[in-house]
Amino acid sequence: MESDYAFHGMGPADADVTTCWLPDPRYTSQVNYQLTAPLLLETRPPIGPGVDVAPGESFTSFRSFLICLDSTDRERRGLSLRRFYRTLAPWVTENPILMHVRHADADSVRVAIDQCADVGFEMVIMTFGSDFDAEADNPDTIAGMRKLADYAHTRGIELGGYSLLASRAVSTRDDVIDPDTGEPGHAIFSNSPCLGSSWGQQYLRKVQAFYEATGLDVLEHDGSYPGDVCDSTSHPSHRDLADSQWTQWQAITAFSHWCRGQGIYLKVRTGISSTARARRVWGTVRSTGPCPGSSTLLLGRQNIYDGTWENSPSMGRMFVPLVEYHGGGETATLEPLSEHLKDYAAHLSQNFAAGVQACYRGPRLFDTEATKDVVATWVAFYKKYRHILDSDVIHVRRPDARGIDCLLPVDPRLPTCGLAVVHNPLDEPVYERLRLPLYYTGIEQVARVCEREGKTACTG
Repeated sequence: MESDYAFHGMGPADADVTTCWLPDPRYTSQVNYQLTAPLLLETRPPIGPGVDVAPGESFTSFRSFLICLDSTDRERRGLSLRRFYRTLAPWVTENPILMHVRHADADSVRVAIDQCADVGFEMVIMTFGSDFDAEADNPDTIAGMRKLADYAHTRGIELGGYSLLASRAVSTRDDVIDPDTGEPGHAIFSNSPCLGSSWGQQYLRKVQAFYEATGLDVLEHDGSYPGDVCDSTSHPSHRDLADSQWTQWQAITAFSHWCRGQGIYLKVRTGISSTARARRVWGTVRSTGPCPGSSTLLLGRQNIYDGTWENSPSMGRMFVPLVEYHGGGETATLEPLSEHLKDYAAHLSQNFAAGVQACYRGPRLFDTEATKDVVATWVAFYKKYRHILDSDVIHVRRPDARGIDCLLPVDPRLPTCGLAVVHNPLDEPVYERLRLPLYYTGIEQVARVCEREGKTACTG
């Protein structure tokens, strides 16, 4: 079971709030003597919706989807879920190559735009902490941002920025009010404004107006992650506690639909739902950011391997610390890039070769011609094999730093129907027989194989 009424989770299991398993005493032949086994499936909101429907009006509920799986095999079940997401939420197949530029001033953004265009990146996001302000209504600020957006478009680059909505305190009048304490500060992310408050309504209007005026293409939206309840009775867009969760969900859903209707790409850490929000994060932003380079690389591949059991590569993202983020010092950063080119190349190779985009956060993508060539090489590799790398992943061997690890993207409809990506984390060559499961490539008898675009050989 999956529902579009899902909240603040990093995956379907922890975001699920609607699935309830109840006893069914009418099922009298069950093994449980007291007839209390949880056998009856009920899908319902955890609170509310508490909406008054006037005569002649209509009410549209959330939707729940039942995925009928045909196997207990983990890979096959994952393939079914990935197809489900692509069918019901096709926006998850979008997989732009993006950079997070650390500062939002015109000079810094232009450098990022030019470098992205030079190596084949497709998108620039003015990142968290960059001073990008999606709520700005100053005419000079809007004009300057419009000029940057226009320049980005001349270089074939999409431009946008980050906006924090959840986990911020606005005011005691506008923040989510906890029903147990009657006070703010107890939301899912500690402090969060209520989207049903005057501030919440104004925030959404401001962001819409800013994006309409500037022509920006991307919004990385940190919130609202629906699910907060609010006990206020003075917020204009909800009546009380009973309808607060429902109305906030409707507000962020409507805003997300507006963004997609305008062609704005949404980069949001959330579950897949009707809110048209695209990405899940696979745990690398805070967990591996402070780690030394070798550990970051291994943990990154482990996160990719584990994150693609139920998600397509385009549904998640990684993190590459071009500059320090959440500590770790020099050993956890790649600047100066030319002095850490081996590690930088390893990040690029394992991300692009898995079809996974990353948050490349820093002031630049390259600092020398040699660095530029490395970045451009891996971007070109990904673009050449984009269709197969964005396809379903078959899991061959999980990274463990003891031997080779391998992923196998497959699609029987493509000329290149499988692309085995093998990494050797050891300091010496490894000679090992690797058995590739080709069933999902559609190959029945003979496979034509080449290594690193070399000479093709046939194998039975």
